[in-house]
Amino acid sequence: MRTIATLACRNNSTRLYGKPMQYLENKTVLEYICKRIEPHVAEIVLAISEADGNECFESEAKRLGVKFVIGDDQDVLKRLINACELAEGDTVFRVTTESPFCYTEGIKGAIESHESKKADYTTIGKLPDGCGFELISLSSLRESHEKGKDHHRSELCEHATLYINENQDKFKMNILSCPENLLRPGYRLTIDYPEDLILCRKVIRHFKGDKDAGLSLAGIIKLLDGREDLRNMVKNIEDENYIKPYH
Repeated sequence: MRTIATLACRNNSTRLYGKPMQYLENKTVLEYICKRIEPHVAEIVLAISEADGNECFESEAKRLGVKFVIGDDQDVLKRLINACELAEGDTVFRVTTESPFCYTEGIKGAIESHESKKADYTTIGKLPDGCGFELISLSSLRESHEKGKDHHRSELCEHATLYINENQDKFKMNILSCPENLLRPGYRLTIDYPEDLILCRKVIRHFKGDKDAGLSLAGIIKLLDGREDLRNMVKNIEDENYIKPYH
């Protein structure tokens, strides 16, 4: 099994423009994500929208030394497929490019489980919002693209596995249990609003910049458990268009 991290990149948000290119201390959000997941995957490929305003991601890919593909602005699913194919992978590792605190400690075990069970789709349920990841067989993404409708291929990154999750009987699903000490589905660690970005910056600064990008999710949760003021920064964020994690 060859696992490729495919990161969908598009500057499209009116709430906080250019989220992946915002800075967390001295790293962009996108660079921080790449540094954290790089040891766990065979390659990282950026799946960049061809629309005007996304040229910065091509420059960032070159700066970070990762591959990239450029494709249809609306069809994010096809971009993810093309990114995996470029790196000759058979399994997509997917995180959104607005989620700097992916549960990296769980990646190795999830990949092993995905491979041993010959799963089409693997994730860990009930992690804090913004900390999850998905493993998807390339064949399942191709089937999703072929059989799904336009909204299953949507430019919204959260929609990339919508067809699979709406048709679970057609795929071998592998939903892993969240460790009890990380069971905080009500915590928010994604970047969608300015308040989210401020919170994530405060977390990074608390841990002195996390220079080696090795910050553990358990450490972040311990911090938030004891800091109601930090949790309250994003407590009242509501957006009817925001899609919560499926699991």
